[in-house]
Amino acid sequence: MTAHATHSVIGTAEAGGIDDVDAYMQRLGQGARDAATAMRRVDTASKNAALAAMARHLEAARAEVLAANARDLERGRTNGLDAALLDRLALDEARLDGMIDGLAQVAALPDPVGEIDGLRARPSGIQVGQMRVPLGVIGIIYESRPNVTLEAASLCLKSGNACILRGGSEARESNAAIASCIRLGLEEAGLPLAAVQVVATTDRAAVGRLISMPAYVDVIIPRGGKSLIERITREASVPMIKHLEGICHVYIEASADPEKALAIAVNAKTQRYGTCNTLETLLVDGSMAVSLLPRLAAAYAEHEVELRGCERTREILGADVTPASEADWEAEYLAPVLAIRVVDGIEEAMAHIERYGSRHTDAIVTENYGLARRFMAEVDSSSVIVNASTRFADGGEYGLGAEIGTSTDRLHARGPVGLEGLTTRKYVVFGDGQIRS
Repeated sequence: MTAHATHSVIGTAEAGGIDDVDAYMQRLGQGARDAATAMRRVDTASKNAALAAMARHLEAARAEVLAANARDLERGRTNGLDAALLDRLALDEARLDGMIDGLAQVAALPDPVGEIDGLRARPSGIQVGQMRVPLGVIGIIYESRPNVTLEAASLCLKSGNACILRGGSEARESNAAIASCIRLGLEEAGLPLAAVQVVATTDRAAVGRLISMPAYVDVIIPRGGKSLIERITREASVPMIKHLEGICHVYIEASADPEKALAIAVNAKTQRYGTCNTLETLLVDGSMAVSLLPRLAAAYAEHEVELRGCERTREILGADVTPASEADWEAEYLAPVLAIRVVDGIEEAMAHIERYGSRHTDAIVTENYGLARRFMAEVDSSSVIVNASTRFADGGEYGLGAEIGTSTDRLHARGPVGLEGLTTRKYVVFGDGQIRS
């Protein structure tokens, strides 16, 4: 293994020593491409052994990882990071436990690589099927959360890919400490160190180079704020798996059970505010509004959620509700703020979602099976939910074990992206000497 591959997976706390970012990123790209080729030969047992070794090394390095994170947090406070960013940046014993448990969960997942399905005989006598294979080299760009370094590494490794990880500068010391544990795990299992490389420089030019190296990188996955994803979408020459916003809706239909509706609408908004599957606009059928909206408003008041409503909502709840503007229907608040609109029927509800939704997650609460089927068929989102909270739109809740992100695109993955989403398929053909006439 080359020296640059070892250095890059360890990472550094500062950008010093890397004068030529273009040359540096090209070295990472070549190392990842070579590692991706080698990873095609790695069996499931070896991948699981590497994950187990990473868990052991992270356990042994708890103090060092937490100390590195404390330095990142102190620097973040000095630099004026807001409370939400500091929360995403912070590691503690419980979050480290979750990271270690996550490695075990990924190791326990079925390995999709090499699966052959759809095998069928053709009139010529050949058999044709499709085999799952890794995507190749995955570039992942993310902000704040140092746990993503480990999650991304584990999912890419288990799915047989090589990855280049570029975390945010605010987490650089945490990422470097975690990357050292990853390197030791790869080394112990005898896998290529360049299978997981953490970009050591905080120079923003590294991002521009990573997203424009199609010779080395097969797909980019951005995880971060809207400005980051907008920039990458605009500049990337490498295909992407992404979502831009999570403007999620819950529609309470006329036949809905009021108790179900109340529980779902409150949970979808208040269980956690800063996630992409959190409710941002609540749609309530006009026939339910007079009886249900006051109960909903009282429940939201207990959580100190600010309500912004349409004119009909304000007629029912009073002038204390802020008038909703056009911008409110387009808002991903990621905060204790909720837009509410009263609608007349499923057609109006679906038209609102079609106009303002972000194709992420939308839910209906209904006891009408036919309307539930219509909503599922006609709402064009990556997750469509009947009678449950939008907060379930998550790889872990869907049984994927973990996710590397959510895609609102149609190609090639959609919704929470787990191991299968990090693979593609190729045709395989079995013959016995057949020739085509």
